[in-house]
Amino acid sequence: MAAGPRVIRLGGPADAAGWGRASRALLRDQVPPQDLRWAVEGEAEAGLFDDGAAAAEPSPLDGPTAAVAVPPRFLDLAPHALLHADPRRHALLYRLAWRLQREPGLRHDPLDADWVAAEALAKAVRRDLHKMRAFLRFHEQPGDGPGEPSRFVAWFEPQHHIVEANAPFFARRFASMRWAILTPLRSVAWDGERLAFGAGARREDAPAEDAQHALWRTYYASIFNPARLKLQAMQREMPRRYWPLLPEARLIAPLAAEATRRMQTMIDQPPTVTRRRLPAMAATAPAAPVAGLDALRRQAAGCTACPLGARATQTVFSEGSADALAVLVGEQPGDQEDLQGRPFVGPAGRLLDRVLAELGLPRERLYLTNAVKHFGHELRGQRRIHKTPGQRELLACQGWLQQELAALPADRPLVALGGTAARALLGRPVAVLRERGQWLTRTDGRRVLVTLHPAALLRLPAGEQAAAFEQWLDDLRSLPAQVGQGASPAVRTGSQRAHSSAQASPSAQPPSTSLGQ
Repeated sequence: MAAGPRVIRLGGPADAAGWGRASRALLRDQVPPQDLRWAVEGEAEAGLFDDGAAAAEPSPLDGPTAAVAVPPRFLDLAPHALLHADPRRHALLYRLAWRLQREPGLRHDPLDADWVAAEALAKAVRRDLHKMRAFLRFHEQPGDGPGEPSRFVAWFEPQHHIVEANAPFFARRFASMRWAILTPLRSVAWDGERLAFGAGARREDAPAEDAQHALWRTYYASIFNPARLKLQAMQREMPRRYWPLLPEARLIAPLAAEATRRMQTMIDQPPTVTRRRLPAMAATAPAAPVAGLDALRRQAAGCTACPLGARATQTVFSEGSADALAVLVGEQPGDQEDLQGRPFVGPAGRLLDRVLAELGLPRERLYLTNAVKHFGHELRGQRRIHKTPGQRELLACQGWLQQELAALPADRPLVALGGTAARALLGRPVAVLRERGQWLTRTDGRRVLVTLHPAALLRLPAGEQAAAFEQWLDDLRSLPAQVGQGASPAVRTGSQRAHSSAQASPSAQPPSTSLGQ
């Protein structure tokens, strides 16, 4: 009578380490899969023979074990697949390891039946691990005696042998608690120092609901959004088999039944009026009207309406006279402007001089100012880095800008250089890239041309600066006509424009690919 298959007995359903030791020894001895039968105490054996000829003793697995070459994919899925409840899992994984030693191309074959089956086992176990972490609910029980800390007990019904694999996660997550997790397959307890595993339990062994479960239901009801209810998607993430374990699950049916009515109630509500943390910019008025630009400059020199004044060197008010042809408004002074007390004298100012020369507009015939009058910056080592002003600074300086405009003729065109200046002039956020080159109208009827601040061009990569300068120049071509200087200059070649720029302003630099020159 032929000898039956060798029986390999493992220490338990989750004995993945024992399977690994046995498999390495069996592969060393070149034992084919069909000559083996894997057995786990308390679990149905896979592949039993009716004649009962199989040996009852475990196979001797002593001696050195040779290294077994398997791909990383196998090492990743095997620890999870071996925790599956399928009694054929050990035989499947051993057969796959056996074939990997003999079929080099198998590691690259994603459609092989053994690979597909092993991946399916591992995926199911990973999902069960995740669901246990997501849907476990502890019940608080009083301590064993006076002064003893409370004990927390949870009941869960896993589909696979995952208690040992998941226990370290709960020990880290609830390290300061004394807790126990009861399942039909296995139980585990944590006393604050070590984990202790035991046999499975019955549902009746778990405690009844406590006050914490009422809190779960209150929390779930408060975050339930009927407009986002998708029952099928919810059941994919929280299958019905877990609902008896969750105190909040009893609310799902009544909340879902009321979802349509609640959503319609939400739709019928009037729109909510937005509460502004700060008043609208247009609501800010100057403290007291001051006659004349010179008087305004003197008064603004001592302004302390926002914190910028305490950190800046001086107030940089404006440059130009009351009969200026146009008003150019920037964001705020830069480093050089703060040191010299004049607007647009740094790198951005030199670029502005270039474009003014191209347009035939003398700087001395224009009124140059900023929406914010002090240099906002942050220190990085010894350097002062520009910091965009916030709404508080804009509100503080809004009165100064409005008084400046009131002191100038109402028919003078306004140019907003950048988003901050456009917001200060128009009283609303402005999408500069979408509205650039357009003449917009203020509530008082004054016209505003929106374009980029010259500093924005200087921040571009060198290869993009020349094209950006041309586009910026096109934004401003309509300005000369608005100030009564005739039609804007015709489009000319680069060499002609460079020649006219040099004539208009001896200090102006010719256009180049680097705007910083």
